[in-house]
This record gives sequence, structure tokens and C-alpha cells, in this order.
Amino acid sequence: MPNDDLRHAAPFTLEGARVLLPEGLRDDAVAVADGVIANASQGRRIDARGLLVLPGIVDVHGDGFERHLAPRRGALRSLADGLRALEVELAGCGITTAWLAQFWSWQGGMRGADFARGLCDALSDYDATLDMRVQLRLEASLHADFAAVAALVAEYDIGALVLADHLPHGALAAGKRPPRIDGQALRAGRSPAEHLAIMQGLHAGMGEARARLPGFVAGLAEAGVVVGTHDDEGGGDAVPGVALCEFPVTVQAAEAARAAGRAVVLGAPNVVRGGSHGRGVRARDLIDAGLCDALASDYHYPSLVRAAFALVDDGMPMGEAWALISAGPAKVLGVQDRGSIDTGKRADLVIVEPQTRRIVGTVAAGRFAWVGAPLAGRLLRA
Repeated sequence: MPNDDLRHAAPFTLEGARVLLPEGLRDDAVAVADGVIANASQGRRIDARGLLVLPGIVDVHGDGFERHLAPRRGALRSLADGLRALEVELAGCGITTAWLAQFWSWQGGMRGADFARGLCDALSDYDATLDMRVQLRLEASLHADFAAVAALVAEYDIGALVLADHLPHGALAAGKRPPRIDGQALRAGRSPAEHLAIMQGLHAGMGEARARLPGFVAGLAEAGVVVGTHDDEGGGDAVPGVALCEFPVTVQAAEAARAAGRAVVLGAPNVVRGGSHGRGVRARDLIDAGLCDALASDYHYPSLVRAAFALVDDGMPMGEAWALISAGPAKVLGVQDRGSIDTGKRADLVIVEPQTRRIVGTVAAGRFAWVGAPLAGRLLRA
């Protein structure tokens, strides 16, 4: 959870920068006091000439944390150690609010229920500078776990959950042995036969799972949880109460989501690569069609900044491109106190060298969470 004790966050003012305000890029100063954007110069004056000051990045779905929290077996004794390494990477990538997309899946291991509980517990005890939260990625087939998931959401005040279905239904329906099952079973600590039996049982129970989903989603939505679909291929039969469509695989899924009033979240790596690494639709095609409310890091945190600047290079106005990784994601998940540089909003800022587009500083709730060498010299002189 974020550390909200701002008594030691000294006020300061970034002077002479090019600042991305709601009305566009302006030469201006940004004052910070008590963790929020102030309306007049405060405290130390820091020379920010020649730099860009942009709103902090809000990442609605990232699973790149897995390499920090689950490296090779035995390498990590405490999840807190992994969270510290993760926080450094996030801050270095300009991410000031991050939803960690944690599986609750039949796949087991770090994608199983026990690891999900462990992550929630570790994060609740972790003294963070950034705002790090959990987004649950629940396999919709696990209807027997719906009550346990709802209890976990309530206990740890989890505000976001997406429904996924990664069962290979085609192979299971045909009585075939799904691919990659040996590796999955090994990671889950099961025999391949045990793993296959679990998958077959869940496949057979999909009818009951679909019948129970509306009530489950309604309960979450009533509690204020933002519920979405993940890797949606169709979009036409979403459960009532679902508010967003995350990483739609087809144009039709994105169009159906938008027509139903659901927000559409796309992957920043898809923008950077120029296409999906799988079978999905090109994110840029959906963006060009106006079918994107926010970009997410997905599996690669640095892609958020790269995607925004790639869109700028393609002719999108800076404010519009950056909003896809700041104000847009904040709106999608209902955190309206951040995402733009406005008086009274959280002082979440990213400081960038415009020539190299390198992040040289990240401020989270008024505190420096990351400082690169070019900015460090200026801070020492201030």
C-alpha cells in the first residue's frame, strides 16, 4: 500500500520546464506541497530548464512484476525483497500508480490462489513510495472459488478484477492432450495427469461457471470493484456489470465493448511492436478507429513511455498520446485524483529529457521516487 505520511515530503518547485497541462504543453513552473500540485511556488526551486514535466503514468494492468517476485526457485526468500526491486523498475519507467495483474488460476504455482493471497498480504505490509495495487486475473472457469475470491477482494480492498478463460477448450472438447501441459504441470507442482484432470473438470463445468458469473459480477460491482474482461474475442455476450474490455483480440470485441459503454484497454507493447505477439488485432488500428481509452504495460513496463512517444511521432498531439497512459487509465479505474497536472491533484510527475526521451526523474505523491544522473546534479545545486 502507498505510504500516505507526507510530513517528510519537503515542498519544491520545478522551474523553467515545458509542462504538459490539461490545455497542452506550456513553459511553466510546477509547485508541489503536501503531496499535491500547489497553485504557487513553494520551497526549494529546482532548475528544470530544457526538460519536460509530464503527469505520472497510471498502469492499469502489468504482469512484468512476475520476474521480480518469482525468479528461479529458492532465489527469493521474501516477497518484500521482490517488491523493492519492482518499485525501482516502476519508478524508473515513470509509473507512479501500478496495478499488479495477479492470476487466480488453475495453472497453480505463482498463478494460483495461494500466491495471490501471499502477494496481497505482502503488499499490504509494504511501505511503498509508489501506489501499488492488485488487480486479480480470475479464470472464469473457477466457479467453486468465487466466494473465496470475493472474500479476498473485500479483505484487501481490491478494486479491479478481470475475467479470463485460458482453458484450451478446443483440444479438451476433442479429447486431445493440450500443448505445453508438461511444463505447466511442473510449474504447478503436479503430474501432467493431475494437471490434465483439473483442466478437463473445469472444461466440463463451464456451463455452471457461466450461470454463476452474473451474480458474482453483480456482487463485485455493487462493492465498487471495476470488473473487466481479458483477451475478449467477441464482446457481444459480456456479463452485466462488466465495465471494461482489456486487450480485445478482435476489432469486433472492441466495437461491441464501446457500443455497450465499456472502456477499452490496449497493450502498450502491441503499439511499440506494431502488432500483437499472438493472434490479436493491431493496437494502432484500434487507436486510429477511436477504440482505445487507455494503454497498459501488459508484460513490459518500459513500453508505456515508448508507446506514447511512438504515437506522437505518428502525428498524435502530445496531450492526447500521454493521456492514454495517465488521465485515461485513471478514469478507467476511477482514480480521479491523478492523471493530470492540476492544482490539488496528487503530485505524480515524470521528468523527461526531450532529446533522448529518457526519464530522469519520477515524483510520486510529492516525493522523488527515481532520480537519474542528469537531474541529480540539478538537485544538488538547488
